[in-house]
Amino acid sequence: MSARGAPGEAARKERWSRDLSEHANAFRARFGPGADARLYFSPGRVNLMGAHLDYNGGPVMPAAIDRGTFIAVRPRSGRRVRMASTLGGPMLDTDLSALPRQRAGGWADYPLGVLLRLLSTGLDPGRSAEVCGVDILFGGNLAVGAGLSSSASICVGTAIALDDVWGLGLDRMDLVHAALHAEREFVGVQCGIMDPYAVGLAREGHLLWLDCKDATSAYIPLDSTRLSIAVADTGVRRELAQIAFNERVRQCKAAFEGLRPHQAGATCLRDITLETFLEHGEVLDPAVSRRAEHVIREVARTFAARNALSRGDPTGLGTEMFRAHESLRDLFEVSVPELDQLVESAAECPGVVGARLTGAGFGGCVVILLRSGARAEVEERLSHDFLRRFSVRPTIEVYETDPGPRAI
Repeated sequence: MSARGAPGEAARKERWSRDLSEHANAFRARFGPGADARLYFSPGRVNLMGAHLDYNGGPVMPAAIDRGTFIAVRPRSGRRVRMASTLGGPMLDTDLSALPRQRAGGWADYPLGVLLRLLSTGLDPGRSAEVCGVDILFGGNLAVGAGLSSSASICVGTAIALDDVWGLGLDRMDLVHAALHAEREFVGVQCGIMDPYAVGLAREGHLLWLDCKDATSAYIPLDSTRLSIAVADTGVRRELAQIAFNERVRQCKAAFEGLRPHQAGATCLRDITLETFLEHGEVLDPAVSRRAEHVIREVARTFAARNALSRGDPTGLGTEMFRAHESLRDLFEVSVPELDQLVESAAECPGVVGARLTGAGFGGCVVILLRSGARAEVEERLSHDFLRRFSVRPTIEVYETDPGPRAI
């Protein structure tokens, strides 16, 4: 990342402003003339360390990025709700008194789940009749299905926008939990707390240290004059990721149940020590054992990564990122050849500090921590190697950290 105020910053601001203006125009084209829509932005996120730890009670180190979801909202008379997306798919057109209570399997399930949650928990008894209808258009500049948490970006952004439009007065954590509930209970993804927390609690210039066992958090500064966060997108979309992800969740639960009798006081897989695993891991199915080993060793790696960055040793963080990818590939088995190729190429670049797949895996993106000024070299090497092997070029972007969801 270039430092604030550098020429690249001006170009980013200009592009961001242009994208936002285009979204406002798209709203008018979709919903017709009337009062100007209220505009909101909700970032995506990358996770540098703590792969598949959030639903196992472990620590994670995500950062919000300056790409995300644009949300345009216009209140309307009556109680009609219309939600559409610039990315296509059918519009949801319904009434607040007749909202669908079952997911349909499309993009609208995510904001609908948030809307239902806010109506059920965010209003005082008797106030539901006061809530007005809305027209909402979703869009943005975040790749969907790439492992950058587009779903949490949409859900947290929807919660913040509706809280503002409806005057609910909920605090930030209430809105984060509404987003989490929508994904878990309505959409049915058995995710942990990381993604909505990473989006909702974002701080510019910092990584979020989040302990998913007790939801405590802290911020770790990231010096953007020395280090950049790049994301290389394989273009492989994760159509089967939800099924495979839920399978990993079940396997981790099975690992914990198998090992809990041997670890006094354990409440989640994060609490199982390596010594206990090495002594009693044979009670587990081989695949379940591999999942457990990844989680247990990743907890230690993530603490080591935090300590390295806190003492001003980004190389130590990068070493743990590379080790995490190896474990995701060999033990958790969520990588694909395209992801492996990008990490292998990154490891050969002197300007790269660390790299690993980010998100659930099964496709999507690699997050790369690189030294400022190394972007051109890294892009050239990764693109050359990937094109030679797969006959396509990866999309490589360098991101700024983001201050979090907000009205524009």
